[in-house]
Amino acid sequence: SIVEHAPLSSEFMKNTAGNQEAVTTASMSMSDLPYYFKKMNQMKKKYASDLLIHIGFEVDYLIGYEDFTRDFLNEYGPQTDDGVLSLHFLEGQGGFRSIDFTAEDYNEGIVQFYGGFEQAQLVYLEGVKQSIEADLGAFKPRRIGHISLCQKFQQFFGADGRDFSAEVIAEFEAILALVKKRDYELDFNTAGLFKPLCKETYPPKEIVTLARALEIPFVYGSDSHGVADIGRGYNTYC
Repeated sequence: SIVEHAPLSSEFMKNTAGNQEAVTTASMSMSDLPYYFKKMNQMKKKYASDLLIHIGFEVDYLIGYEDFTRDFLNEYGPQTDDGVLSLHFLEGQGGFRSIDFTAEDYNEGIVQFYGGFEQAQLVYLEGVKQSIEADLGAFKPRRIGHISLCQKFQQFFGADGRDFSAEVIAEFEAILALVKKRDYELDFNTAGLFKPLCKETYPPKEIVTLARALEIPFVYGSDSHGVADIGRGYNTYC
């Protein structure tokens, strides 16, 4: 599957803060969409005898901008055959802040804003729950992306980042219960293995174990942003 980051709401982008590179590089623009579909459909045809290629979007769940996302999916969803729904932004210092740009940006914009790493974890996980329950229309992706992205910089925060509290585990369990109830699936995202301050999958093994006990399906994702990263970490999924 090729699921490029879908465009962000222009109104949402006006309400972001922090390093703006985290916002401007987070998605394609609306003007890129015709070329994206044209190029991806050309690839599907070119390699049809060798590969089954799915195309779609990694759609950002933008808290408070559900109408934009629903309208976008209603318009472009019919042209897709795969998708991932992910959370990359939370309200923070000065506006919406990126979860996964740099450790320093995350610390300043979100962790300090909420009063600590665990508090930021809980806000992120609540956002993931909202994304699962959100009414985003008939073309809402059924796969929920990297549900532990809040751990990307865990080693920056020492023991506070590496150990899940009972409350955090309970939030993960609530997420898994919602995924199971709605018959959704989870992204087994290996990108974290290659992040120097994370070094584990999204989600990590203990959450994967809980999900598998509920028979929640996983779909491997390399989260590659370049050809060299395609297929990385697949052995951990197998």
